Amino acid sequence: MADLLWEDVSSFFDPDSMGSLPDVRVPDVSAEGWQAVLDLVAEKGWKCQYSEGETVLPVPRAEVVLSRPMDVECPNLKVWPTEDVLAIFRFLDDEVIDFDVDLRELQGQERLDVLCGFLREIGRRLGRPVLMDAEGAYGHPIIGFDVETDRVVLLMEP
Repeated sequence: MADLLWEDVSSFFDPDSMGSLPDVRVPDVSAEGWQAVLDLVAEKGWKCQYSEGETVLPVPRAEVVLSRPMDVECPNLKVWPTEDVLAIFRFLDDEVIDFDVDLRELQGQERLDVLCGFLREIGRRLGRPVLMDAEGAYGHPIIGFDVETDRVVLLMEP
């Protein structure tokens, strides 16, 4: 059974009204949490690409990325949980795992199920909520993985 039904949440996935790149985050983590996500990506065999600026490099350990000087360009990790759904992780903070998804790629029940499965995998691995806010509305989650119910739930009324 699906965590969320497209007809219940489709208004939250409208790129014109919500912004095309919602912010997804896992608050209150550490370098170990970041490493757990890197390990999950490898274990699941999800296609990924790590880069620093324009330079593509092998995926380093989280503590190496997070110890980089603040004045250098922010590294990112592109992860494709499926061929046509992309998440871009940005190593901005060692206490918050931060990534973007593109709502234009997340239209319909099938793609919503991919997103929910991805959030669920991350939330289960970390034992933490995974929250998605509308673009620019940080701190006001729309949907999220709920640890207690072990599923992605609606956190705001449509």
